[in-house]
Amino acid sequence: MRAILGMVLVTALFAILPTPTLAQQSGQLSLKNARMVYGRFGQDRKESKLLVGDVFWLAYDIEGLQVKEDGVVLYTVGMELVNKEGKSIFKQSPTDQTAINSLGTGRKVAYAYLEIGTDTVPGEYTLTVTVADRLSKATQSLPFKFEVLKKRLGFVQVGLTQAEFRPTPPVAVPGQEFWINFAVTGFALSEKKQPNLSIEMQVFDLATKQPTLTKPILGEIKEVEEKFKEFIPWSHPMFLNRPGRYRVRVTATDNNAAKAVQSIEMDFEVLATK
Repeated sequence: MRAILGMVLVTALFAILPTPTLAQQSGQLSLKNARMVYGRFGQDRKESKLLVGDVFWLAYDIEGLQVKEDGVVLYTVGMELVNKEGKSIFKQSPTDQTAINSLGTGRKVAYAYLEIGTDTVPGEYTLTVTVADRLSKATQSLPFKFEVLKKRLGFVQVGLTQAEFRPTPPVAVPGQEFWINFAVTGFALSEKKQPNLSIEMQVFDLATKQPTLTKPILGEIKEVEEKFKEFIPWSHPMFLNRPGRYRVRVTATDNNAAKAVQSIEMDFEVLATK
């Protein structure tokens, strides 16, 4: 994987026939509610720490954009990544963005995205996102600090998707299917240059605090191709057959490294329908 790369993702536009309304004059432009998330639409990450090979997703809210009569907002987004010493690692010049706020107001949910390359030096970094309203000419910047950790056993590129591997929020209805996706990294190799990993996945009902199944889902990884000897991807389906709030816990045990253990948890909700 190459050094840190980056891009800002924007919501695709849908061709609609707008209903004329009065233009909505925004308040003061501001960038709020910055949080690291597990992929686009994903839940919040509890810690702003990543391993090399991971993907950094920053979600934030743009407030106070000026809205045209047809709901169109026009703005630019640029960003810059610097290390602890203030040296610029990556910079993206401001690019024009257009969106339609079909539900009104000058609010826009936005995302910034970075790949943490395998040659990234561990340490603290600051990503600064700069947004300008192309109608009001107002500009605001949002700095966000995070840390890249030294190599160790752990999970990277974690997220929930639909069956087609499209990003999905951690909310569904009975009858849907989630896939939990991740890669394991930082594991030791045997003398034969192979991993020896045990994977355990279990879902808990948050109302009862009990597992939904009497036995966890188990797997093992003992032989991989050369290209997977640093990162081993894993996907598993979850069939959602009843409403409730749940937590899925995945644990990796490295049997080559004195049984080193790491776990990750993600919450999701299945809504009742009538």
